[in-house]
Order: sequence, then structure tokens, then C-alpha cells
Amino acid sequence: MKSEVEAAVAEVCAKVSSPKFLVLLSSYTQFEKAAKLISDKYPNVPIIGSGTISYFERTSSDKRMLLLAFGSDVEVEVGVIRNLSSAPMLDVPALEEKISKIQAGDSNTICLEFCTNDEERLVTTMNVGLERAKIPVVGGTAFGAPAGMTPKVLVNGELYPDACCYALLKNKAGKIRTYSENIFGPMDCPVTHIATKVNLANKELISLDGRPAADVYCQDANVSRNQLVDNVLTHPLGRVIGDEIFVTSPYEIGNSGSLICYKRVNENDSIQVLELKDYDSIGNDTRSRMRSENNKISFIFSINCIYRHLLYTNEGYLENFIGQMDQVGPHVGIVGGGEQYKKQHVNQTMVAAVFE
Repeated sequence: MKSEVEAAVAEVCAKVSSPKFLVLLSSYTQFEKAAKLISDKYPNVPIIGSGTISYFERTSSDKRMLLLAFGSDVEVEVGVIRNLSSAPMLDVPALEEKISKIQAGDSNTICLEFCTNDEERLVTTMNVGLERAKIPVVGGTAFGAPAGMTPKVLVNGELYPDACCYALLKNKAGKIRTYSENIFGPMDCPVTHIATKVNLANKELISLDGRPAADVYCQDANVSRNQLVDNVLTHPLGRVIGDEIFVTSPYEIGNSGSLICYKRVNENDSIQVLELKDYDSIGNDTRSRMRSENNKISFIFSINCIYRHLLYTNEGYLENFIGQMDQVGPHVGIVGGGEQYKKQHVNQTMVAAVFE
């Protein structure tokens, strides 16, 4: 919790003993300097990291430094996918080489990642190699960088903008099970719309059923345009694929009534306005599954969307939620601007990895 970077680094490193792999999570103001200090202190230890808001024990903080140190029960390969906005495929051969080295077993390996942008392109790119090896993606988009600061991610002492840092993390002592929690669902008598015009470059949903997307949203949610952005905390959009719903969050009304979103919507996607369900009950169900499916939980890592974070803060539920996660097992969480899970980029969701 120390504000001076050298002192904070000394504090987090004091408990580290013979690390096999490190993850740095810190405030943005400390991140760059802390990344160098810790990488210099452990020059031969693989490390990834991101500036972030973190959850630990019962509290949330954007001024805290956390260092996760994994011991001899893991095998790890770390790497970077650069140029997310233009040519990420260039780093796929290196990723595939690392996938072959890690030799993933049955449900004991994940790809933990932090990225800065272009999440849909990232997930598609990574799954070129990961899908064959049955390694699921669990990750988040860096969120909370101060105005004017370019988000960067850390890999082995180097900071990269427009990139994703990843760790292929294998548990030699048990499984790593992954979870995704959605606290939204269809409204009563839901109406399904078709995305008829989009701008993929800036994640803009221009029209639904040939009408301005904002007008359709306001009609279904029974709100005015002035209320729309705030209303998304409890009534986001959902991309419906069969029985699955993937949440997308509009955060701005564009020209001519379009909606600018955190998750890309494709032409001809089926879209519904969703509503908030009983999040305490849904959370209890998720935690019960974690307990029942894992014999002995040694660690839980979660990524929670900033909109979930704001919702729980507004409801006075955030500390309750963090505390309940910590009761399931040792828990560290971060706040993301979006979440990546398996083959999807989603919003307003929690994704988590549970280590036996």
C-alpha cells in the first residue's frame, strides 16, 4: 500500500521466495517504474502485468500494488502479441511454439492475458493456436489509465502498447477450471432485433431492424436518450447465439442515434435489451460451483468488468462480493474494460480461473 514505488516494491517482494512466475498488478502511476525494478530484481523469472484496479481480501483499490508469485507447482511460457490494431498474426508462430512446449494436459492449463485494445481480433488470433491444444483464454482489457496515458502491458521487463501479454500457465498439482458469470438475462417478453448496419472499426451499432439503434434501445427499455447511457448498468445489450447471451455495453450515443459499444456487434447479429437479474443469488450459485468442482482451492483469479464494479459500488455490494469470493479461496481480482473468455470478448461479466 506504500505510495513510494521503491518502498512498495520492497514490500511486495519481501514475501517472494524462489518464484517460477510473477504477475505484477499495480496502479498506473507506479506500473512502469515497478515493472523495471521487479524485472531487474528477478531477471530470469517470467513476468507479465498490467496497471489496474485490484481486489484483495475485502477491498478494492486503484492505488495498491500486488505481486502474484507462483512456485514450483506451475510450468509457464510467457509472450506478447503485438500490433493488435494492425497485424497481430505476426506473433502467432511464437505463440504456437510456446503452446507445443507447455504440453497442456486435461483441464490443467490456461492462457492468462491482459490486453490494451482490439479484443475481438486478439481472441480470434490467439485461438488459431490455443483451440487445437484446448487451452482456454481468461483475460481482461487494461482499464483505468489516466487521461493522456497510453495503456501498456508488461512482458519480461518490456512494456508494450497496442499489445497483449500472455502466460500459458500449467498447474502440475491439479486442474485449473474456468468460470464466466453473467448477471443479466432477457426481459419479460423480450424482443430480438437484427443488427442491420454497423461500423466495426469503432464498435458502432448504427441500426437495429433498419432504425437508429438508440431509438430501438429506448423503446424496449422505456427510457429517454438522456437516460440511455446510465441505464446500461442495469440494462445492457446482449448478443444472442442459440442459448447463450454475450453482453455488450453501449457507452455513448453517436451521430444519427447510433450506439458506440465496448464490444463489437456484427451485421446480422441477434440483439436484445437485457435486464439485471438477482446478482446475489447468481453469485452464490457460481461460488457453490467453484467449491463443489474443485477439491482443494489454492487460488482464484478473477476479472470483473468496470460496469459490474460500478453497479456493485452503487448498490453497496462491492465489499460483500469481494469478501464472499475470498471465502471460497485465496482471491485476487482486477477490474477490466472488457473480459476475454475462451472464444469471446464480453462486457459486464466476471471471468475467473480457479486453481486446485
